[in-house]
Amino acid sequence: MATDVTLTPRRVAAARNGDLVVFAVNGFAMASWMSRIPDIKQILHLTPGTLSLLLLAVSAGSLVGLPLAGRLAHRYGAVTVVRMGMASAMTGELVAAIAVQFSGSPWWVVPGLLFVGLGNGTWDVAQNLEGTRIETALKRAIMPWFHAAFSGGTVVAALIGAGLTALKVPVLLHIGVAVALSALAVLWGTSKFLPTHGEESAHEDGTKPPVRSAWLEPRTLLVGVIVLAAAFAEGTANDWMAVAFVDGHHLSNALGVVAFASFLVFMTAGRIIGTRLLDLYGRVVVLRILFGMAIVGCALVVFGPTWLAFIGTAIWGVGASLGFPVGMSAAADDPARAPMRLSVVATIGYTAFLAGPPFLGFLGDHFGVLRALVVVGAVSLIAILIVPVTKPQRPHP
Repeated sequence: MATDVTLTPRRVAAARNGDLVVFAVNGFAMASWMSRIPDIKQILHLTPGTLSLLLLAVSAGSLVGLPLAGRLAHRYGAVTVVRMGMASAMTGELVAAIAVQFSGSPWWVVPGLLFVGLGNGTWDVAQNLEGTRIETALKRAIMPWFHAAFSGGTVVAALIGAGLTALKVPVLLHIGVAVALSALAVLWGTSKFLPTHGEESAHEDGTKPPVRSAWLEPRTLLVGVIVLAAAFAEGTANDWMAVAFVDGHHLSNALGVVAFASFLVFMTAGRIIGTRLLDLYGRVVVLRILFGMAIVGCALVVFGPTWLAFIGTAIWGVGASLGFPVGMSAAADDPARAPMRLSVVATIGYTAFLAGPPFLGFLGDHFGVLRALVVVGAVSLIAILIVPVTKPQRPHP
């Protein structure tokens, strides 16, 4: 068990800033790859269905990493697990970029994407666990700010990706530089994390008390469904927004990435102002309005003319902004149960975030990528019906 260390306000603020950097880099690294998907699709001559198989490789890797992340973080600490995840994800992106550049075959890209998914799964859960510890230390909700940092990182990467796409910069050069910068930033950010105290061990002899599984708690599972819907709305846009505008609205690859960037900008804005709205109106009211906006934005993107579709990306982005971070906060309402519940909610949520978009690609083969996006509206409607489960819950003794 680690030696207890007094957490001064300055120490907690440093950890907050470090985790903000880690979240931002996670978004930057992911979106750097995603921003080049239209180019990768053309280089490898992929159909929507074949591209979905590549995205499914990311999903498969993540679904291995997600259930293990909580245990790994408990045993080795968030610092080690985030760094492990970063090393796996960045190595995977580099390997995949090399395969795109030199192999000409999508199947050589798959091993790299498996490592991307494995790394992102562990990295994401560990950074969220650190975020809940910081929230507890600060005694106020700031989780949307961490996810805003993630979104901010994706915005920067998407805008850079749009420019590099227009300039026809090789995918490998782009990804190689992004990987190097991301690794350096994560090493700095994790050096500021809170120390591990071993506070989950309740007995002096170091043994842990028996606990019931969070997978058996109805509220936790329903909160997971809320996060699932938000992750599906976000993940679908991350993977398919640019392609939908290129194939469905017949725009250039660069303008397709601009549509993706528009979604990210407004999602980031929603997360920045979201804490104030949550304080004023509460989780239930805010989430109902935002999921409704996601439905409207999706409809405008799919059925509207091109200029209205761009407006739809903004509405969709705001609508998808708070479901995930609020779900994480709801899972952590009881600090004693937070790690277990957070692991369950994150696993459910990231399953949709990662496996949903590949499913959408298969629909795209039959109905077109643009029309397939209507599934996002249907999933958001389900979320609206169960939003009341996110109401703040008092800890149980």
